[in-house]
Amino acid sequence: MEVVSTEQSSPEQADPERAAAEPPPDEPRVRSRKLLALLFGVAVVALAVDIVTKVAVVANLEGRPPVRLLGGLLYLDVLRNPGAAFSLATGMTWLLALLAIAVVGVIIWLAPKLRSPGWAVGLGLVLGGALGNLVDRVFRAPGPLQGHVVDFVSVFAPGGAVWPVFNIADSCIVSGGVLVVLLSLLGRDYDGTVHRRNKAAENDS
Repeated sequence: MEVVSTEQSSPEQADPERAAAEPPPDEPRVRSRKLLALLFGVAVVALAVDIVTKVAVVANLEGRPPVRLLGGLLYLDVLRNPGAAFSLATGMTWLLALLAIAVVGVIIWLAPKLRSPGWAVGLGLVLGGALGNLVDRVFRAPGPLQGHVVDFVSVFAPGGAVWPVFNIADSCIVSGGVLVVLLSLLGRDYDGTVHRRNKAAENDS
């Protein structure tokens, strides 16, 4: 007499390879939290370094002759910049402050959707840099949303004679932007998808 089992096999039992390949239900949440921590951690470090360096150079170097470093490769020369990064858009301080606030808002809105560590680092650098210069625009003279940003790094010659004077926040914004653009050119989106792989899969099918 044949005995028929009434127990139904679970999907894991029916297809063990598929079950092994699928991530645990909580893994996407854990990964999302790690990427959020990475993004905001990079932003906090960038912001802290920017603020500390600006406070130090204003307290010790403002109003004094430029300091020559690395055999003239760099000069510490404190300037107050009413414009954007690298002294662009001078005279539009209030608009640049509002633009920085918009950039910060977009990054914070996008942050929970991140699935790429590279994008997290890039956006973290942009966020920290934008916040660093925004702090100057809000709290420094001549007034809120009109404050002049402290720039102090001059390359090859003092006073921005060869290259516009910049600060740590500017460097973070440019570095983060370059990283994000590079990832985009490589087909890697913020949500973790890779376009080139998708196209290759479509061509093979």
